Amino acid sequence: MFSHVMIGSNDIERSKKFYDALFAAIGGKPAITDPKGRLIYMHNGGVFLVTKPINGEPAHHANGGTIGFAVNSPEEAHAWHDAGVANGGTAIEDPPGARGEAPRQLYLAYLRDPDGNKICAMKRM
Repeated sequence: MFSHVMIGSNDIERSKKFYDALFAAIGGKPAITDPKGRLIYMHNGGVFLVTKPINGEPAHHANGGTIGFAVNSPEEAHAWHDAGVANGGTAIEDPPGARGEAPRQLYLAYLRDPDGNKICAMKRM
């Protein structure tokens, strides 16, 4: 359904440090920086990009929006969360853990990135 996800940032170097650490925690590689200065992450068939807004206005997060990253295990979600907090992210909502009941139980870990975007690591149990 989706071809990619792109978010805005007001500080690309700060975002690179943050997202490089998140992707490393789940087995991904550091960003590729394209000629326009955009960060490109390719992992498990998905593409995630970070850019300064092309209209020159400040980047800001979506109220009510969440970007979810699929992970392979609860341990990977926890490592992702820890890497985010250690690199400028903010832990939000409940601590990482299982939510719901079988057969639809999810393991979730929520953060706000340094620009305020709400992101989540999710493992379907």
